[in-house]
Amino acid sequence: MNLFESGRVALGALSANKLRAVLTMLGIIIGVGAVVTLMSAGSAVEAYITNQFRSIGSNLLFVAPGTFDSQRGGAASAAIGGKGLTNGDAAALLDPLLAPDVLAVGLELTGAAVVDYRGESRILSISGVGPNYDDLRNAELSAGRFLDEGDQVAESRVAVIGPLVVDELFPENALPIGEQIRLDDIAFRVVGVLESRGGSAFANEDNIVYIPLSTAQTRVFPSRGSRGDFHISLIYVQAITEDRTAAAEEQITAILRQRHAIQLDDDEDFTVISQAEILASAADVLNVVTIFLGAIAAISLLVGGIGIMNIMLVSVTERTREIGLRKAVGARRRDILLQFLLESVVLAVAGGLLGVGLGGLGTWGIGQAASDLAPNLSLQAVLLATSFSGLVGLFFGIYPATRAASLNPIDALRYE
Repeated sequence: MNLFESGRVALGALSANKLRAVLTMLGIIIGVGAVVTLMSAGSAVEAYITNQFRSIGSNLLFVAPGTFDSQRGGAASAAIGGKGLTNGDAAALLDPLLAPDVLAVGLELTGAAVVDYRGESRILSISGVGPNYDDLRNAELSAGRFLDEGDQVAESRVAVIGPLVVDELFPENALPIGEQIRLDDIAFRVVGVLESRGGSAFANEDNIVYIPLSTAQTRVFPSRGSRGDFHISLIYVQAITEDRTAAAEEQITAILRQRHAIQLDDDEDFTVISQAEILASAADVLNVVTIFLGAIAAISLLVGGIGIMNIMLVSVTERTREIGLRKAVGARRRDILLQFLLESVVLAVAGGLLGVGLGGLGTWGIGQAASDLAPNLSLQAVLLATSFSGLVGLFFGIYPATRAASLNPIDALRYE
């Protein structure tokens, strides 16, 4: 008997018990659907996270006071009580001889303050930033203007606010340009409103009030280092190109170690982080979560495979006389083996294809529920799911098929 004839006989046997075949495939359908949905969702989340980090800016390095270990307990106190980072440190990074791979430097001083508008008060994050912040961080305005060099020089009391601040303080005024707010009883005039940016690696940037760095350092959060220059919370450094980021990081480290008088064997009192490092850490966590969820979903495939083996064993028992008759008229052992293996694989592959359809429906549902994500049913996920389901059918069909092929035709014909 050739492969085509074996396949025809296998399909005929399955079609004789349609309901049982569908119920047998159910575990495979659910397992494949879950795996496909999770793979599509995982790819969409990874793409979303990548885009979020790239929206922070291009070729950026982030220099923060303290180290990861010290920041758990008191990075802020280290920045104020110790050397921390200062305006002078940022200025030193612009030396073209010491840091030829540094293109631009931005400064930020962060804190919190009570923001009041006509009796409505909120405790909000305040960021004092330089005039190039919007370029470095790809910040776009929905109205008004951003802080400029004149605001920085004059220590102007002007502010640019995020869209969530508008919603909280100006619920009836979507464009509060020219309105006056108070930060810890200091009056500021709103000159711009940012486009929505959402959360980032540092904070929800839609809920921040931005003011000139000089104003923040002299009026709102005054703090000076040992050399008399003002402290800052974060330095943004833009490398000249993406492939020179590592070189720029080495140059930054060398300059700050020298300025902070750090000996050769001592650890730095600052941390330099690149966008690639942040993205790699996020991707590692996401991969672990995806693998874990995928393993849970794969349990359904295992259960489905056991269900196929169980039903095939029942089928072998029910069709014992048929097997004996076929052997008596000349069917070889491999013909019987091939027939039952094909039945098992057809059940699994058909369940896999239906599972892909279920996974496509789940992918569409995720896209509708989470508008920020754009999950797509990838060809890789389809091929992986159907191939794996076929292997499941083959693996769990071997024992029933072998048992059927091993039946003695005389004993099989006597079976009642």
